[in-house]
Amino acid sequence: MPRVTLETLPDYGRYLLAAAEDAGLRYPTTRKVSLPLLELTVHLGHGVLADALGHAFVEAGHDRPEPAACRVFIAHPGIHGIPEPARWGDAHFTEHGFAKRLAEAGLRGHYFHDLDFWQIYDPHRSVGVQLMASADAFPPWEPGAPLRAFLHWEYAARGMRLTHAGTLGIDGKGILLAGAGGAGKSGTVAAGLLNGLDSVGDDYVLIDLVGGVTARPLFSTLKQDARGFARLGLQQRLAEQGPLNWQGKHTFHIGDVTPRPVPAMLDIVALVMPHISGGGASSIMPVSRRDAMIALAPSGIAQMPGERESGFRFFSELTRLLPCFRLSLGTDPAEIAGAIENFLTRGLS
Repeated sequence: MPRVTLETLPDYGRYLLAAAEDAGLRYPTTRKVSLPLLELTVHLGHGVLADALGHAFVEAGHDRPEPAACRVFIAHPGIHGIPEPARWGDAHFTEHGFAKRLAEAGLRGHYFHDLDFWQIYDPHRSVGVQLMASADAFPPWEPGAPLRAFLHWEYAARGMRLTHAGTLGIDGKGILLAGAGGAGKSGTVAAGLLNGLDSVGDDYVLIDLVGGVTARPLFSTLKQDARGFARLGLQQRLAEQGPLNWQGKHTFHIGDVTPRPVPAMLDIVALVMPHISGGGASSIMPVSRRDAMIALAPSGIAQMPGERESGFRFFSELTRLLPCFRLSLGTDPAEIAGAIENFLTRGLS
């Protein structure tokens, strides 16, 4: 099996892109997804990822101007002309060094050691390849937000950012919910959706800083641990419940818990850090931009490979543009939603 080093990495990336494109007519299926400002075309085989592409996204309407086009090939050696994935050959591997070397060649990419899972993207041509050892040899988180790395690279090339955060809003105005895992973001989003609020995403949203701060939807997936699932009464609300995900959480979709359509975007007016306090009523208090940056940036950068320096600049500008708050969560989902609605309609007026 070939070995790739930092020195040979750009050549290997170009080789994979060429092999994936040359095999263009041999992929069993094609999926097209309309996303904000982007038409995504994916060539791949049948199976879990093809199914995920069918239901994991919030499809966008037609944007003006005409959306850009992006093409991704999900390849494995079972497709004629696709090579076996190479392995890393240098003694050491760092994500930053890997990304920097590719960026010097005008490419973006990610490598997941345990599965010899490669993702290479050419932002100048908006073409990418995801090479796996077999049709199902992908990391366990991939079906929940499929191809998020490619979307991150494509949007980053145009000054936007795929951000690890939740959202809630009303009448087109919303908040961005930031924090590490376990802070209560997903539960807060679900509580809001169940009690009359809107959301453009629970885990990853597209943020644009031109003309203010706006958030647009990409993925429709929501997730909850067993305690949150029970507290929100979701076992009665969701007739069909699939298997738990790789984190042992229930996964479902925005449309499963609210009949309202997902807004095309929300104008974000505040950055809010949820905190499980265990107290009675919810409360929202100002915090420093430093605390907000610490809550927002680390996961937003670690979960989006490459673009590290631009990520810090982006999140620094985001926290400069928005007032920042801590939301101490009460125990009643309806009360939490009411506190956020009151904050949006009265607290910032």
